[in-house]
Amino acid sequence: MKLESRSITDGRPIPEQYAFGKIHPNDRVALTDNRNPQLEWSDAPAGTKSFALICVDPDVPSKPDDVNKPDREVPDDLPRTDFHHWVMVDIPPDCNGIKAGSCSDGVTARGKREPAGPEHSRQGINNYTDWFQGDEDMEGQYFGYDGPCPPWNDSIVHHYHFRLFALDLDRVPVDGAFTGPEVLKAIEGHVLAEAEITGTYTLNPRLKSS
Repeated sequence: MKLESRSITDGRPIPEQYAFGKIHPNDRVALTDNRNPQLEWSDAPAGTKSFALICVDPDVPSKPDDVNKPDREVPDDLPRTDFHHWVMVDIPPDCNGIKAGSCSDGVTARGKREPAGPEHSRQGINNYTDWFQGDEDMEGQYFGYDGPCPPWNDSIVHHYHFRLFALDLDRVPVDGAFTGPEVLKAIEGHVLAEAEITGTYTLNPRLKSS
């Protein structure tokens, strides 16, 4: 199975329009277009009954102590953890792609309630749900796609893995505000094929210019 994109070149920086945040010269970070990238796939195996799509950044600092502090960078040897940016299940087997901006086009404070997607598909929550807890203006459940916005003082470039799974399931057994880890557990033993494309992103001006 092949996964391709006209929005993202595998292994290269993700364009700002597909991110949640961009570098701002005075405020360090500004919100950006937050459009989902274009994706298309082919050569799914026989017996595919649905697809699941997950975007995960495995480079997120495991502790917040140094995050976005002006007098330091997040050390590169700090243990990292997963941050899910997009979780979608029950994509129909006759669907072979998603257009740019068709599922997300702009930042929605407190999160999108019913994000658009392929007919019959369902979208779970991403980890901005956790990130914005306690923020009066932004706290909420963030369903669907919300793009990259890594710490502006991180010493490493982050990697965003768009993973497509061909499944022998008509419906993934998750409900409500389901998460990436819940989907991965639910599809164990049901994956017929998997394909991936990876983009990078940083908000650290030192890394951006290097």
